[in-house]
Amino acid sequence: MARLIAPRRLLQTSLALLLGCTAFASQGQPADGAAWPGKPVRLIASFAPGGAVDILARGVGEVLQRETRQPFVVENRTGAGGNIGADYVAKAAADGYTLLIGLDTSLTVNPLIYKSMPFKNGDLRPVMVFASQGMLMAVSPKTNIKTLEQFIARGKDKGLTLGSAGYGTPGHLAASILSHATGAKVNHVPYKGNAPATLAMLSGEVDGGVISSTAMLPHVTTGKITALAVTTAQRNPLLPEVPSVAELGHKELQQEVLFAAWVPGSTPEPLVQKIQAHLEKAMKDGTLRERMRANDMVYEGLTGDAAVKRIQALADRYRILAQATGMKME
Repeated sequence: MARLIAPRRLLQTSLALLLGCTAFASQGQPADGAAWPGKPVRLIASFAPGGAVDILARGVGEVLQRETRQPFVVENRTGAGGNIGADYVAKAAADGYTLLIGLDTSLTVNPLIYKSMPFKNGDLRPVMVFASQGMLMAVSPKTNIKTLEQFIARGKDKGLTLGSAGYGTPGHLAASILSHATGAKVNHVPYKGNAPATLAMLSGEVDGGVISSTAMLPHVTTGKITALAVTTAQRNPLLPEVPSVAELGHKELQQEVLFAAWVPGSTPEPLVQKIQAHLEKAMKDGTLRERMRANDMVYEGLTGDAAVKRIQALADRYRILAQATGMKME
């Protein structure tokens, strides 16, 4: 016959088990983040598979997975100029297991052009600015445009249709910068990513665009797209024959986009520092740095106040531009 346990003893046993489980759970993720990562981490890429953000996220994930022996899973949550992915992370648990890998434009441009935002800037905290990237100004050969000056002149005379990866993306911003700085008449045509925007240029559906060089580089090499200029102060090592807007006398057309990692804004400071340390170590990986270089990402590796100031400087510039041009969702 089974022996009955006294009620008082049963209660003591249950409490002991409960306290033990609580202690074990707290050890899984201590407040100082010392055990991070103790389980799989999700890297939310806010732009489409195959693009520069996705390539970076997967490269970073591979290095972190190898170094920490924990899975780093990339999830593409795309749309609304990066807002969908950013909002997902902004509302995620602040436990270090959901990170955003995206572009600064989700926080520097989108708040200026969307009537309402699903999150506030303070809902996300930058951990690292990985790199920056210029844009490539290019046209379909069907336009017979060969130079930046011809491009601007055509815009002033007949107008230009310029494709972009969507509203709020760097290409959308570039269209406004071009129109504001030169007086060119620009019809902005948003697509769902750099790839379809590039295809539209190849087919002659649009006159051109200011798009990530990553998407257009193969077509420039084969002559299917005519490259006019890069939007940086210096020439792009991947396209050494293409002049920069600065050397052509159009510094006002300079533009760059930042690739960065964010966590939910309420993430505890010790945990942020732990994640930052792992990202800094990952950025020393030679294979990852070469992958970044091959995809036209100029390493920056900014953290802490330096990362915040870098992003804020772009936000301040774009705020002035948006007020001057009336740039908004169309």
